[in-house]
Amino acid sequence: MLDHVGLNVKDYAASRAFYEQALAPLGWRVLMSFDEWNRAGFGTAEKPEFWISQREPYGTGTHVAFASPDRATVDAFHGAALAAGGRDNGAPGVREIYHPNYYGAFVLDADGNNIEAVCHAAP
Repeated sequence: MLDHVGLNVKDYAASRAFYEQALAPLGWRVLMSFDEWNRAGFGTAEKPEFWISQREPYGTGTHVAFASPDRATVDAFHGAALAAGGRDNGAPGVREIYHPNYYGAFVLDADGNNIEAVCHAAP
C-alpha cells in the first residue's frame, strides 16, 4: 500500500491551481503547503497523499489515478479538470477492457501527465 505520491511540475502556481480545481469534485484539497519551496500536498483526510513540487526533472507521461465514489463524480472531475486548463485524454466512460464496471476519465495536466478519476462500482 502506498502512503503518498509526488509529482514534479514545471510551474508550481499553475499546477497548484489546476489540481485544486480538478480534484475538488473528488473531495481532495490542499492539506499542507510549503509555498516558499513550491510544494503542496493534497488529500481528503488528515494527511497529504498526493504532492506536487516544482523541481527538475519535470515528468511527462506519469499516470496517477484517483478513486471516485461514483460515476457522477468521475464526470465532475473531468469537467473541472478541463475547465482548469487540462487537455482531454479520454472522456468519461466504461473501459470494459479492464473490467465491466471500470468507469474512468483521463485528462493531461500542463506537464503532460495523465490524470485519471476512476470508479469501480456498478452503476
